[in-house]
Amino acid sequence: MTTGSGDAASIRVERAERVIAAPAGVIFDLLADPAQHARIDGSGSVQRARSGSTQRLALGTKFSMDMKVGVPYRMRNEVIEFEEARRIAWRHMGGHVWRYVLDPIDDANTKVIEEFDWRPSKLPWLLKVTGAPEKNKESLRKTLERLDQAVTGGGEGSPPPA
Repeated sequence: MTTGSGDAASIRVERAERVIAAPAGVIFDLLADPAQHARIDGSGSVQRARSGSTQRLALGTKFSMDMKVGVPYRMRNEVIEFEEARRIAWRHMGGHVWRYVLDPIDDANTKVIEEFDWRPSKLPWLLKVTGAPEKNKESLRKTLERLDQAVTGGGEGSPPPA
């Protein structure tokens, strides 16, 4: 499992990756179900999908989540990238993007990359001042660990191939 921002071209993209012993389709089905997001969230902020936001996600789907960082609030998201069993991403009013990329290694193992892409953020200075990118590095790692546990019942995983 690796985390980091990469080179200068991706300085505003936080990323973590993990190899999970499950087929890409199984992992994707969980990611495309907003009712499962609180189960895998490593930040502790996602509480539950709002009523009416529990349908399977697809390109253009809008869904709302109950959140809590200190105080409860609601966040409305829109799926902006969608490739079945390979890629899903959504953004909210702040403009930044949460993205999952699935790279099947074989029929039973998948490299999963999660990204917090704040290049399109409407208020990048606010994210920086609040330390959101740094905080999200650890949350990404924890989310992938919880995703692994959710689909395999284990969670050991392995670092990505070199």
